[in-house]
Amino acid sequence: MAAAEETKSIDLAQLPIPQLEQLKLQLDEEVQVFTSSVNQLKLVHQKFTESLECVKKLSNDKYEGKEILVPMTDSLYVPGVLNDARSLLVDIGTGYFADKNLKEGVEYFKRKVEFVQEQLEKVQQILVEKFNLRQAVVDSMQAKIEQHLAAQKSGAKA
Repeated sequence: MAAAEETKSIDLAQLPIPQLEQLKLQLDEEVQVFTSSVNQLKLVHQKFTESLECVKKLSNDKYEGKEILVPMTDSLYVPGVLNDARSLLVDIGTGYFADKNLKEGVEYFKRKVEFVQEQLEKVQQILVEKFNLRQAVVDSMQAKIEQHLAAQKSGAKA
C-alpha cells in the first residue's frame, strides 16, 4: 500500500477570527525559524566560499616560505612560516580533519558551496511560501474584522 500525501486546502474565509489568530501566530514562528535558517546558511555559504578562494590562492607557489599568522584561538594568533602550501588539513566537521592536496581541497569546497547553495534556495522558497500564507491569513483577519465592525455599525443604526 503506497502512502500518498494529500494537501488539504482550508478556506480562510470559513475560519473564525480566534483560529486565524492562532494560525497567524504559528506562521509567525515558522517564518522566524526559516529566516534564522536562511541567515545561518548564508553564513556557512560565505565561510565555504572564503575557504575555496583561499585554497585557490594557495595553488600559486608565491606563498610558500611566507610568514603567516596562525590562529591559536578566536583572538590569539602566533607568527609562523608556510612550509608546504600544497598540503591542506581540512576541517570536515565535528572535530574531524582530513589531509587533502590542493586539487582535493578545491573540489571539497566547491561541493560544499554548491550543496549549501541548493539548501539555501530550498529554504528560501519555503520561507516565501510561509510568508505569503501568513499575509493571506492577515488579510483574511482584517476582512473579517471589517465585516464584524460594519455589522455592528449597521446593527447600531437600526
